[in-house]
Amino acid sequence: MVANVILYILIFIMGTVFGSFFTLAIYRIPKRQDIIHTHSYCPNCQHKLGILDLIPVFSYLFLGAKCRYCKEKIRPRYFILELTSGILFVALAYLLGVNVLSWNMHFIINCAFIALYLCFLFIMSGIDQENRQINKSVTGYGICIAILYIIYLCTVGMANIYRYVIYLVFYIIFLILDAITLKRFVKNSYAIGNMLTIITMTIFTGQIITLATMIMTLIDILIYIIIDKIKYNKKKNIKVERQVCKKRSIGFLLGVNNILCIISILIYYRLV
Repeated sequence: MVANVILYILIFIMGTVFGSFFTLAIYRIPKRQDIIHTHSYCPNCQHKLGILDLIPVFSYLFLGAKCRYCKEKIRPRYFILELTSGILFVALAYLLGVNVLSWNMHFIINCAFIALYLCFLFIMSGIDQENRQINKSVTGYGICIAILYIIYLCTVGMANIYRYVIYLVFYIIFLILDAITLKRFVKNSYAIGNMLTIITMTIFTGQIITLATMIMTLIDILIYIIIDKIKYNKKKNIKVERQVCKKRSIGFLLGVNNILCIISILIYYRLV
């Protein structure tokens, strides 16, 4: 019992560390900055942060949500993302039945893929929420871990390879379309980026969870359209549906809803 409590504390700490990395990646990747070798710094005063400034969750609280050096307020999203990541890691571990006796090589590899997939979801969603952009490098990362996961499932898990060949074909089709779009319009295609994200989701979470994710996202968009129609009903010549699709971060909604669907399915199987 005590060993399991300690294990879950460690899982929470690991989750907050991942959350801290997510905040760094979300900030730096769109700016094309290094996310591995460059030391963490304050975005306002550029001062390098010390070890006491980098403790996930606790540094934000102890510093009073302010930079130690320039006293500029730290955005709440850092604290929220770190805490959410820690709680999510604990929740998933509990729902998956993780305990000190459950560890074996197969289980560890699956947990590693879950962590890698969560990295993709958090960073993709965060960048989209901040910039309304499905970042190409993050999409590429998602495709790479998805291919590795397929190789693992087909070699160790003895999964049906033909099913995954279809996903790989879809990857190739949309990547070609993205290359054509980029060459013609000299910009990234937001819609194609979301389609590639959906394929990655399907590989990791299956058709049912992905379909539920897409339905929830469509419902969210519909709610936004209704709210905006009510808000702008006195104005003429406003195409609300098109405006909503242009300003809403669909990738962010997909990421959040996918996590909610995963948790819901795990809770269902836990109860039954």
